[in-house]
Amino acid sequence: QVQLVESGGGLVQAGGSLRLSCAASGSFFSIDSMGWYRQAPGKQRELVAAITSGGSINYADSVKGRFTISRDNAKNTVYLQMNSLKPEDTAVYYCNAVYRTYTLSVGWGQGTQVTVSS
Repeated sequence: QVQLVESGGGLVQAGGSLRLSCAASGSFFSIDSMGWYRQAPGKQRELVAAITSGGSINYADSVKGRFTISRDNAKNTVYLQMNSLKPEDTAVYYCNAVYRTYTLSVGWGQGTQVTVSS
C-alpha cells in the first residue's frame, strides 16, 4: 500500500504561481510513475501531468508551457510547478502513483484545492 500526501494548494490571483508537492510512503517495491490529475466542479477528473521513474513526461495540452512536473526518486516525491495560472485551472488536484508490490497498483492522494481568482 502507498500513502500519498499532497501539499501546496491555495488561492492565487490569475497570472500567479503555485507549487504542489506529493510525497509517497508505505510498503512497495518501486513506483513506476507519479503524476497529477485535477477535477473541477461538474467535470471529470483529467490528467494534468505525469512522469515516469525514467523521466518520461506527459502534459495535458492545456498546461503545456505553463506547468512543470519533476520528481525526486530518492524521496519518492513529485512536484508540480504551476505558473501563469488561469481561473480555468481552478480544481482539486490529486496526486497519483502507479506502484509495484506483488502486483501493479494505483494510489491516490486526498486532493488539494487550487483556486485561481480573476
